[in-house]
Amino acid sequence: MRSLAFSISFALVMMAGQVFAQVQDFDSIQLYTLKNKAGMTVKVTNYGAIITSIQVPDKAGKLGDVVLGYDSVEGYMNAVDKPYFGAVVGRYGNRIAKGKFELDGQTYTLSVNNGPNSLHGGIIGFDKVVWKADYRQDKNEIELTYHAKDKEEGYPGNLNVSVTYQLKDDNELLITYKATTDKATPVNITQHTYFNLKGEGSGDILGHELMLNADKYTPVDETLIPTGELPAVKGTPFDFTKAKAIGKDIGEKNEQLTFGGGYDHNWVLNRSEVDKGKMILAAKVVEPTTGRVLEVRTTESGVQFYCGNFLDGRLTGKSGKPYVHRGGFCLETQHYPDSPNQKNFPSTILKPGQEYHTQTSFRFGVEK
Repeated sequence: MRSLAFSISFALVMMAGQVFAQVQDFDSIQLYTLKNKAGMTVKVTNYGAIITSIQVPDKAGKLGDVVLGYDSVEGYMNAVDKPYFGAVVGRYGNRIAKGKFELDGQTYTLSVNNGPNSLHGGIIGFDKVVWKADYRQDKNEIELTYHAKDKEEGYPGNLNVSVTYQLKDDNELLITYKATTDKATPVNITQHTYFNLKGEGSGDILGHELMLNADKYTPVDETLIPTGELPAVKGTPFDFTKAKAIGKDIGEKNEQLTFGGGYDHNWVLNRSEVDKGKMILAAKVVEPTTGRVLEVRTTESGVQFYCGNFLDGRLTGKSGKPYVHRGGFCLETQHYPDSPNQKNFPSTILKPGQEYHTQTSFRFGVEK
């Protein structure tokens, strides 16, 4: 098999896809670069619809790569513990209890890949397949499409999926997810980029200041499956309604933090009936030393905040530095985990004739 290196020394033409590898039994894999007038760049590969790099300025105007990842396809394919760096995950992002659910009187059994549960679509989810790419220079965007076959990883229905990354001149990366199916099926697609606003490989993210627009969250059992409760965050380590350092309360003696090894939970976004289907602010993160700011907006009902609890220094990233414990955080906009088995949660079932359509944006700025 040919080398799968990204060829960092290879100059990429802005917005043009470059074939950098051929993988046995796959179509060609490509790397795309989006660049706006402000100088922000986003690199995307059609393997796993992965965001491999986001370069944004700090308060001094210095560009830095703020997402964790690799300089080779081999890195993404062979990473220890499969961290899902930068990937689109599905058909069902997050966990489904015991890899089973019932739909229309039939029990479906999924691939189990996370203890007793199915996680992020199973053994070969959307993060491990090659997508078709359509680069649109006039819109500064790339659309990636994938056809998930009926019974793939155990899910019913042929699912046609598209994910579009559009880079705007105000340093907003807008992500649009769409899907249609020929059988009723659960769908919950999200983006799994790990951020470190100090720069990838620059230590932990515990000093980042996070605000989550959520008064409630979904507590979990020891296998990280929601209990079905929706308690208030007030008075708990899960209260990010006012910005605080990610590490401020992470060491508290709390059963939920023990189960997740830290934060790895879904927050219920504060969305009114008037806001239904609209983009609302889900999260804001400020990194005090660089001044970099990330704002996350979404049409979704929840966001999974994960702070890299399973990173342990064994993975080395693009800068050649190890990704230490809690060296990155994820803000995965989504419906709630295990919704197919939780009658009180918003439904994630997509039916024939319907269109799955959600949007999320990552907007970057600085505070001096």
